[in-house]
Amino acid sequence: MATLQVQRVQLAFADRDILSDISFTLSEKSRSALAGGNGSGKSTLLKVISGHMSADDFAYSATKGMRISYLPQSDIVFEDGTVYEEVEKAYARFDEMLLELHDLEIKLSSASEEDKTESHLLRLHEIQEVLLNDGYYSRKEFIQQVLFGLGFSNTDMDRPSKEFSGGWQMRIALAKILVENPTIMLLDEPTNYLDIEARYWLKNYLKVFEGGVMIVSHDQGFLDETVNEVYELFQGKLHRYSGNYSQYVKQRELEIAQLEAAYKLQQDQLEKTEQFIEKFRYKATKSKQVQSRIKMLEKLEIVEVPSHLKQLSFSFPPAPHSGNDVLIIEHLVKRYPALEIFSDFSLLINKGERLAVTGKNGAGKSTLLRILSGQDSDYGGVVRLGSNVSVGYFAQDTEKTLNPDNSVLEEVSGIAATADLPKLRNYLGSFLFSGDDVFKPVSVLSGGERSRLALLKILLHPVNLLILDEPTNHLDINAKEMLLKALKQYDGTMVFVSHDSYFIEHIATKILYLTEDNPPELFDGDYEYFIYKLEQKEKVEDPKKGSTSVASQPVAAKAALSYKEANRKKNRLGSLRRQSEELLKTHRLLMEKIQHTEQQMALVENYSDAEKITALVQKKEQLHTTMEQQEEAWLSLTMEIEELEDELA
Repeated sequence: MATLQVQRVQLAFADRDILSDISFTLSEKSRSALAGGNGSGKSTLLKVISGHMSADDFAYSATKGMRISYLPQSDIVFEDGTVYEEVEKAYARFDEMLLELHDLEIKLSSASEEDKTESHLLRLHEIQEVLLNDGYYSRKEFIQQVLFGLGFSNTDMDRPSKEFSGGWQMRIALAKILVENPTIMLLDEPTNYLDIEARYWLKNYLKVFEGGVMIVSHDQGFLDETVNEVYELFQGKLHRYSGNYSQYVKQRELEIAQLEAAYKLQQDQLEKTEQFIEKFRYKATKSKQVQSRIKMLEKLEIVEVPSHLKQLSFSFPPAPHSGNDVLIIEHLVKRYPALEIFSDFSLLINKGERLAVTGKNGAGKSTLLRILSGQDSDYGGVVRLGSNVSVGYFAQDTEKTLNPDNSVLEEVSGIAATADLPKLRNYLGSFLFSGDDVFKPVSVLSGGERSRLALLKILLHPVNLLILDEPTNHLDINAKEMLLKALKQYDGTMVFVSHDSYFIEHIATKILYLTEDNPPELFDGDYEYFIYKLEQKEKVEDPKKGSTSVASQPVAAKAALSYKEANRKKNRLGSLRRQSEELLKTHRLLMEKIQHTEQQMALVENYSDAEKITALVQKKEQLHTTMEQQEEAWLSLTMEIEELEDELA
């Protein structure tokens, strides 16, 4: 089996270790995710492995002939060649072989039968066999299949690559890597620029890809279906977890519960020690004890909880009361000079509904949201709000409305004027602005940071209709989970655009599907129902449709369940997940009680009293027994959850 062994990766900036003595192995069978908080070094590690960045120390060994391809997050620009020509460059590795083949064919065609050596004929056969087996002769069909799967049309093939936007150029780069068919692919946020159809296609492609992959992604649903191990980067160190991303989160929840209990205990001890030092610092009789405690603090290894796995929380202000008919669309017509987006489209959105708008890029999703929010009035037909409806609108360019001279904290303080400073900082922390980041001027923030800040400002407004265009684009998985939980509790109405299947699955009550060639189609059900109906429709329209279709092969298996049965299992799964969360909470409380009991046992007045210490020991044993029972119950629930997830996958 072909393997890549990465050893002793060391990289520091200033006095901070970004990557610290990292070693691991990838093989041609690896299905790996690389996880960690923003700024933890995930992209840096991929750059080092792929040779696009040097490290202070780095060694690796690879099986002979292994080929590694790397997709960065952004900044790939193609200036020359058509789309097809750019992707066809993936076959450049055969150039020398083709030259040799050409030379052999010339020699053999001009040589007499006596001069045609066996070695020449054998080498000719070897080259032709390699080209055949590696798909060189069928490259046109394969290139087209990949480009179609990633959303390119037939007419796009001969268009100059430089005519495409940055997002579409990243799709060309991804197509090129897939066509290269390397031994291992290193993919940094490959779904960033993909719509829902292209994400489905890529997910299915990776499932049957015969090489290895390591993926960085904020799309939990995508990772759950494409990886079977997770490497976590935290404080420069790398840790491996078996299972997909959701299973990794479950394992980390238990570890985090223990870390948080240890962190709380350590902070209590630190506070008491510092109080002792401060109280007796200048007393000669206590100088030895003071110095002893100072040395202890200097040597103490501080317990840290990974920031990307801390439990973030956010709650909406109560939504003002509105009428039942929240948004009314009647005979909507929207045209551009060369394109008709909507023709005689009507829709009623009722109070409390959460409508996901999805479909291919360019089908009119953002246009529809601009019309609904009142930002675009150049249309035909009627679009009106219901009684007492107030709108909060987040667009992909809303960050331009921020005041560059304000600090991050000042920017939100005007929205939540009644909130005290700790509450404001808690809001900002939920959106990944912590510590001194809240005092940064808006002008120095990155595009992603400005977008997160703009989204937070929208969400802090007390409105009863949220219109959100790609709200999760610049959130990591933990922040996305926080937003998802908050939106579930939101008591207003929502219309949102998203390509994130996990997010849609957990939020949407209805789905509006837009395509370029057909009228908008409303699916009156959740995401699972949407996929089921789409698969059934494709079977009717094209029974032979292959893996490039929207509804993938795994989704087809999911659709084999009757909708009623699938819904029952989904409800059971939700119940089990809630029970699991409750058990984890109980586990954390038991950990705290055990820590407290151990503290009591360490007190002089207790351990010198036989009766007290006996009672405390018994109490600790009872707590341990209860905790073990809770852990067994949690593991049993986890197994049932995983079984149901497999059945619904």
